[in-house]
Amino acid sequence: MTTSIFAFGRLLPTYAVPVLNERAVRAAAGLLFLPAMVAFMNAWLLGNFVPTRVFVMVFLIDFAIRLFINPLLAPSMVLGQWMVRRQQPEWTGAAQKRFAWAIGFVLALSMFYLVVLKGAVGPMNLLVCATCLCLLFLESAFGICLGCWLYKLWKPEQAMFCPGDACEYSPDPAERVQTRQWLSFLVSVSAMLAAAAGLPASNSHGPIARGTATQPSAQPAATDASEQLRCKVPEFAKAMGHEEMWKLHNQCN
Repeated sequence: MTTSIFAFGRLLPTYAVPVLNERAVRAAAGLLFLPAMVAFMNAWLLGNFVPTRVFVMVFLIDFAIRLFINPLLAPSMVLGQWMVRRQQPEWTGAAQKRFAWAIGFVLALSMFYLVVLKGAVGPMNLLVCATCLCLLFLESAFGICLGCWLYKLWKPEQAMFCPGDACEYSPDPAERVQTRQWLSFLVSVSAMLAAAAGLPASNSHGPIARGTATQPSAQPAATDASEQLRCKVPEFAKAMGHEEMWKLHNQCN
């Protein structure tokens, strides 16, 4: 196996092309997905783009190391490899991973320009961030690499040892999801939606238990003023057009 610092993938005797440990790759995707989701929700719900700016720089540096130095030296890959150190490696072709990560690097560059350099606030940066989230989630949760799939369409002769043998494996019809499984899925989802619709819209704890005396507020005017101050919409939410969403999130009428 290669020990060079500047390399992409490992050369193993039993594989004709450089390979990467798919288990470590998926673990790294999961490690990036969590802070990416936190940053996205802060931007979407609260209009706070500071976590997004921090994550974009981390994401850009991580993918730059993967592409231009060595994937094994990228911080997320180091942690991912350590997390799955007791699991049998699943070796996949490095070529399609490089193509997929190049797409991620371009998205990271776009976010760096929009969010960090320009300080843009709008749907475009949220769309790019949502795309990154989707790619990371599919990789970490299902082992689906959309970039690898595109590479297979572009260069099918070079796409070898795809994750889960997706390049060579033909699904057995017997393994398809059956009708009764889909019915169970639909019934379960319908029950969940019905239960959610029956929940109270307010966060109130309801009436006070019997035997507990209620005491009128001694300073209703002060309470009203405090509530008005709490529900004052900040300027960043107005600038984003999220005024109503901010009120809903903070339970303000």
